[in-house]
Amino acid sequence: MIGGQQITRSVLSAGRFHSSAASHPGAVRDHNEDRFVNRPDLGLWAVADGAGGHQSGELAATVVADALRAVPGGLGSAELLAEVRLRIARTHQRLKEEAARRGGDILATTVVVLLARGGHYACLWAGDSRAYLFRGGMLTQVSHDHSFVQELIDAGEITPTEAMSHPRSNIITRAVGARDEVLALDKVTDRLRSGDRFLLCSDGIPKALPENDIFRLVSENSSPSELIVAAALDAQADDNITAVTVDVFAEEAT
Repeated sequence: MIGGQQITRSVLSAGRFHSSAASHPGAVRDHNEDRFVNRPDLGLWAVADGAGGHQSGELAATVVADALRAVPGGLGSAELLAEVRLRIARTHQRLKEEAARRGGDILATTVVVLLARGGHYACLWAGDSRAYLFRGGMLTQVSHDHSFVQELIDAGEITPTEAMSHPRSNIITRAVGARDEVLALDKVTDRLRSGDRFLLCSDGIPKALPENDIFRLVSENSSPSELIVAAALDAQADDNITAVTVDVFAEEAT
């Protein structure tokens, strides 16, 4: 227990996947607007980081996470991808309608989703919650932040180090529930390999931990999500912090 609050944990295995999840409000905030989905039985994992302040951010992230947790089993790869896209699109419209009903409140959330089925994976995201892949001794960021500071980095105006302390580092340029009429989710796909380890996390993790620390924690520990969150707390993370790790094992012979 840290700061009077416990780390929320979930450790599950199914098929060729073992996954762990951990979440905490952080060292400064007293409430947690992050939500995660840990469904190795579906080959589905996600992190959502709510925006819009207390209750509004929690609501947006909860609605997205609940919609993804309710994805039915028995879907093929293409069906699973289509179902996830449909549920996120419906949630986007639902949050916009609720925000309008409240008189213009912000009801939005980032989301990063990992789907794994049939020897392949797909990563979908909107916002600055991230996906990393640890493979062959290297840690690679799979997602690309939808944020104001990432646009500055891409333009060569600031460095990634400068972005961490930039006064507008909290501004995201895409989110579920934002004012865009249609939500565009970015996607990356590739083959799965035995030994792959994925990390999904809210932006509080990379804001608190340098990438070499994330690399060390991901590469050296079994089920490292809780250790990553604990390390971010030790670093006095000033944002909510959530990590989901997914280990991929060899497919069973048939």
